[in-house]
Amino acid sequence: MPGVKLLVLATPTPMSDKPIGIFDSGIGGLSVLKYIHASLPNEQLLYFADSGYAPYGGKTEDEVVERSLAIAGFLMQHEAKALVVACNTATAAAIKALRARYPDMPVVGVEPGLKPAAALSKTGTVGVLATKGTLASEKFRLLREQVSAATHVQFLPQPCIGLADQVEKGELQSAETALLLHRYIAPLIEQGADTLVLGCTHYPFVLPLIEETIARVTTRQVAIVDTGEPIARQLVRLLTERGLLQQEGPGKIAAFTTGSETALTTAFKRLLHLEPPVAPIVAAA
Repeated sequence: MPGVKLLVLATPTPMSDKPIGIFDSGIGGLSVLKYIHASLPNEQLLYFADSGYAPYGGKTEDEVVERSLAIAGFLMQHEAKALVVACNTATAAAIKALRARYPDMPVVGVEPGLKPAAALSKTGTVGVLATKGTLASEKFRLLREQVSAATHVQFLPQPCIGLADQVEKGELQSAETALLLHRYIAPLIEQGADTLVLGCTHYPFVLPLIEETIARVTTRQVAIVDTGEPIARQLVRLLTERGLLQQEGPGKIAAFTTGSETALTTAFKRLLHLEPPVAPIVAAA
């Protein structure tokens, strides 16, 4: 009709079609993304690597909380329907703050697999490989005490200073990484540990070197517990309960980093055989 302008209203994006935000201090969270992508192939995934501020393990709790809230805010600007804290240190320090900030959103964190490790152990002694920040956290202390009281299993915490940095640098089979692993693993085996918990999402990427180290130290069978798969199962459960599952696909992945765009692109290709678009971010806030 002449002289009449038609107002076209945009159709809101259904919540189920919105992406899942996943973040870590660097590339370690790709070990979690791998399981999420396999379990939820129709979902849109946003991965944020905070490599410009890594490592988190040596930062104060307040600093980790500040970074986590800033990154979550960035992912919320991209309409994330759920958050996955794919970092043990950030989970220990910031999961409460994130859930308080976003009370109506599924927020899934990473916990060292102490319960499954206790169930696997035959000697009653379990070694926990993690960052200093994770092992010093109140969250870890409470979990350790709870599981020990229920199972009578002794947990031997081993801070692995520098190991996440080696993974970030792509030093997955280097002599320096092997030396670090021997330094951290040998004392645990000598104290009777028959199960090792990988308490940092970076560590699964050096699993072959961990297994080689164990074989050089002992002929005994040593079980290794990774927490990536349980995180994916928990995320599926929460999305299903809230009717947020994306039923049609194919899902896509997009990535952001405060560090090197090239390094994250290379990590995706080398570690997961994926080539998503990667955008450099100057600041998450």
